[in-house]
Amino acid sequence: MLTRSAAVAGCGNPPARPALQKPLSLSIAGTQFAAAGEHPPAIRGDLYNAPMLDRALDLLHSIYGYSAFRGEQAAIIETVAKGNDALVLMPTGGGKSLCYQLPALLRDGVGIVVSPLIALMQDQVEALLQLGVKAAYLNSTLDLEQQREIEQQIRRGELDLLYVAPERLTQERMLQFLERIEIALFAIDEAHCVSQWGHDFRKDYLALSLLAERFPQVPRVALTATADPRTRLEIAERLGLTEARCFVSSFDRPNIRYQVAAKVDARKQLLGFMQSYRGQAGVIYCLSRKKVEATADWLSSQGWVALPYHAGLSPQLREHHQRRFLREDGIVMVATIAFGMGIDKPDVRFVAHLDLPKSIEAYYQETGRAGRDGEPAATLMLYGLQDVMRMQEMLAAGDAPEAFKRQERLKLDTLLGWCETTDCRRQSLLAYFGEHMEQPCGNCDTCLMPPQTWDASEAAQKLLSCIYRSGQRFGAGHIIDVLRGRETDKVLQRGHQHLTTFGIGKELTDQQWRSLVRQLLTRGLLEMDVQGYGGLRLTERCRPVLRGEERLLLRVDTVVSSRDERARAARAELPASLEPLWNALRDCRKQLAEEQGIAPFMVFHDATLREMALRRPRSLAAMLDISGIGQSKLNNYGAAFLKVIREFNDQVFA
Repeated sequence: MLTRSAAVAGCGNPPARPALQKPLSLSIAGTQFAAAGEHPPAIRGDLYNAPMLDRALDLLHSIYGYSAFRGEQAAIIETVAKGNDALVLMPTGGGKSLCYQLPALLRDGVGIVVSPLIALMQDQVEALLQLGVKAAYLNSTLDLEQQREIEQQIRRGELDLLYVAPERLTQERMLQFLERIEIALFAIDEAHCVSQWGHDFRKDYLALSLLAERFPQVPRVALTATADPRTRLEIAERLGLTEARCFVSSFDRPNIRYQVAAKVDARKQLLGFMQSYRGQAGVIYCLSRKKVEATADWLSSQGWVALPYHAGLSPQLREHHQRRFLREDGIVMVATIAFGMGIDKPDVRFVAHLDLPKSIEAYYQETGRAGRDGEPAATLMLYGLQDVMRMQEMLAAGDAPEAFKRQERLKLDTLLGWCETTDCRRQSLLAYFGEHMEQPCGNCDTCLMPPQTWDASEAAQKLLSCIYRSGQRFGAGHIIDVLRGRETDKVLQRGHQHLTTFGIGKELTDQQWRSLVRQLLTRGLLEMDVQGYGGLRLTERCRPVLRGEERLLLRVDTVVSSRDERARAARAELPASLEPLWNALRDCRKQLAEEQGIAPFMVFHDATLREMALRRPRSLAAMLDISGIGQSKLNNYGAAFLKVIREFNDQVFA
């Protein structure tokens, strides 16, 4: 059972602004009906007079093809549609976009959506157009004539949603233009970008506070999937939403399996993890551009379709690779953190980190790109001592204020502690975001394969003593050489073969010693001297262990097993007899997507195809009962998929 706070401190419920309700025929005029003047069955004549949520449910079914709201969606939609401000924290895949799209359709005027990335705007507009919703974007990819045409459409009331970047929205010319039109709402997507303490700060987001001053009668909704309690308060303060109603959904993504392992042979470990996902989409994160390129080349040599993505590539090549990832099946994107925010691809089946992310927030955001469709997905993070040292060096070399550096060091320490935990990872992850989960999840590595522990007290005493006696100036590699009794050039040059700790640690392997160093760093018994090239130093917290006053139980490192991975891949499988139909439906989807130059998931999600295969509807009317099929998509694609199903039925049941 999960418990959470339904509101953020400092957030209240202001008087509602007037709810301006447009006739629904205007908001869905772009829908292609089966015959001229024919309306979808869900659109009734008395709809305009129905209660707010009844109208919203009708739109949910007729446009989006869903029969019910999830979680807090209904309350959020009603709040914003009635003219109130809202701050929404909802995990990736939880349906955030509906929380502003539906209110924009229910209210008079155009909904203005602030989005930080051009690719994200384009993907969302393409998806909305497939639903029959009139949407557009204004960004630098359009020439002046195209921009003027969109502005004319807005003046004529022909658009329901307009996506813009924060830097464009806050230009005086744009603000003056907006003051002359009717605005349904402002939606600020990826609102965590406003936080200077967050993991994805965007300076242009800070200026969005002026929306409250220039448009006091227009409701605003800020949305994000990632924010700890401190970041939530900062979002509310910086965007002028301290009086807004706040909705904090559960951060739990139960369909995602979390797995963390110490690096032993990273490439071998990665391949073992990936074997269960041949032909499926995935994302692999690396810290450096060089590693991105090398990993993509190596995966390609292993038979995977792997593409690199980082800021050093030309904008055209990045765009090309991103488009391929979105529109083709089975692409693996190897990327730096330059890739991914807001990527609207629901069927990413795995995310792997070959290096440490910056923080738990960054990790949650990046792994959240897996399984947006609610289907089972998996994540893997590999990490080691070199990662810790590199992250600390990068932090020390930056020109950020010292207070910010301290905060970032704390976040890194918290992430390391989470990596080394012997408790349920999901419980620990949710606790970081202020959410309590009573029982272990049963879907993370520590639940599925409970880590072994060992009494590391004596080994820790040997390690700490060796570090102290060698002068607290050397890194882990040299200390391990001394403990293992190796007469390397460096050991002999320093005379460390004469230390009393020389050769007293031969019972442990190099990997075991490195694991011990890493876990002592995580627990704060050791610290790394970044200015001293990674030299290890003792802290006050190590004294009880050195004196034998504290017993130290640490986890035994495990190696990723592809056999275990496959055995525990809890994927929803179709009966073998329906596999031919499943493949035929996917082929049909791919052909339709290629004809229109869109991503396959914009036609239908995998979950919709799976339900289609299981239920095998025999008419267009029956297809409307399948989740994810609304009236526009039924008109556009229903006949093609119905033909595939009928051909399958004729062959199998003839």
